[in-house]
Amino acid sequence: MQHRPRVLFLCTHNAARSQMAEGILRDLSRGTVDVSSAGTEPAGVHPLAARALRDMNIDVRRQRSKHVDEFAGQTFDVVVTLCDSARELCPVFPGDPERIHWSFPDPGAVAGTEEERLQAFKHTARELATRLRPFLSVVERGVKRSPA
Repeated sequence: MQHRPRVLFLCTHNAARSQMAEGILRDLSRGTVDVSSAGTEPAGVHPLAARALRDMNIDVRRQRSKHVDEFAGQTFDVVVTLCDSARELCPVFPGDPERIHWSFPDPGAVAGTEEERLQAFKHTARELATRLRPFLSVVERGVKRSPA
């Protein structure tokens, strides 16, 4: 049986950046990667994050905000922090996973009209997708080199 890589995305509220990364990578990987997200202070999935992904034909209605403690003791191949605060507070996971930090501004902090705020979420989603496409190739190649 081939190892299915596990990836965890972390940000502070697990409301926007990490939720969108989870949804996008799950969609891109088509089940080849076990993807999760969590936050240090979970606050619920931001509705504009869900809407931005829905416009990309990605459904995140089944996703929920989770505290990083829910994953304590679990092993991951890669842990990606998406804000500086999460990087500082990221716990140690067993198995010495690869740790990557991508600092994205919080689209939930953008002020303006709803349309302007939605555009901030869409911009973040596009940037995440741009990074996640090659990231997926690296994760999948890494698994093929690892012993089963």
